Amino acid sequence: MTTNKFEDSLKEGPHHQLQRLLGHWQGNTKTWFEKDVLVDESAAEITITSLFGGRFISLDYRSSLEGKPFEGKMIIGFDIPYKRYTSSWIDSFHMGTQIMLSSGESKENGFSLLGSYGNPEYGEALWGWRTEIQFISEQEFSLTAFNISPEGEETKATETFYRKVG
Repeated sequence: MTTNKFEDSLKEGPHHQLQRLLGHWQGNTKTWFEKDVLVDESAAEITITSLFGGRFISLDYRSSLEGKPFEGKMIIGFDIPYKRYTSSWIDSFHMGTQIMLSSGESKENGFSLLGSYGNPEYGEALWGWRTEIQFISEQEFSLTAFNISPEGEETKATETFYRKVG
């Protein structure tokens, strides 16, 4: 019996890795606005569901920053022809009315996505945003984001360690 590339990926490849994230998770998010200056630590929760037969996952999360609640959504998939993870990200705090598109490569125990954002009111230069997901165990993963200045300086922006609760 023959299978197609997506079926193979769902069985033991990148799509299988994404399916490992399904469920309800809770964690603690740390936020930095400047290098090495921790601004906030807040509880976070995320529900991850499968879309379109395992082709994508939807991450729906809630947290707060300095006591103000926010929520967001990220859709992540793996583009088989180009062998890259891809995502779209929106939220009620960081992104305003923009949608960030990102893509990236597999890494040991996870993957990394790189996107960019900006606002012409503050200049034409775009900032980079790198998101890493690392599989720690079947019950724990981390989501870490890095801000990248137009000059290329990278600093940690957020870090959440999630544990599965359902």
